[in-house]
Amino acid sequence: MEYIDLKGLSCPSPVIETKKIVETTGATELRIELDTGAPYENVSRFLESCGYRVSTEQEGKDWLTLRATKAEGAGYQVDHGLKKVVVLIDGETVGRGDDTLGAVLMKSLLHTLKEIKPLPWRLILINAGVKLAQEGSDYLPVLGQLEELGVEILSCGTCLDFFKIKERLRAGRVTNMYEILSSLTNASSVLRP
Repeated sequence: MEYIDLKGLSCPSPVIETKKIVETTGATELRIELDTGAPYENVSRFLESCGYRVSTEQEGKDWLTLRATKAEGAGYQVDHGLKKVVVLIDGETVGRGDDTLGAVLMKSLLHTLKEIKPLPWRLILINAGVKLAQEGSDYLPVLGQLEELGVEILSCGTCLDFFKIKERLRAGRVTNMYEILSSLTNASSVLRP
């Protein structure tokens, strides 16, 4: 069993360090100490995508020990031949110039995304774009419709923390820079309005 102490590391270091151990050792069992919240969620999601079963073994006040066991024959899931479109949104408006017009264009863009084929694989919100998915946003209904259609909505955790709105996230889920860059790398197309 591989033991890793990742307490105190900030995003995306816990996922990157876990990935290094998984790739270099091929470990079938891992025991990882890390901070609660985003580090635990991000590392758990990464390990599950690699075929590990994840559970919490022990908890402290601000940390926990994660135990991961790899299923027989499990590995990275590769999706050959499937077109994966990622939409990257980094603000509350589309285009430069008038913000009122930009907000109208953003609403139009999100509604139109429901109609394109194939539907986007992921909608990634970074910087001020994360505000679109917060409680009270005018965009929540259309983001909910996109989720119902199977579009994953990912909001940068560092950005949510910066704007102090993580607890107000109402559409999609929190992600990290590692998953954002992996998504962009694995996408067949990236749209950046």
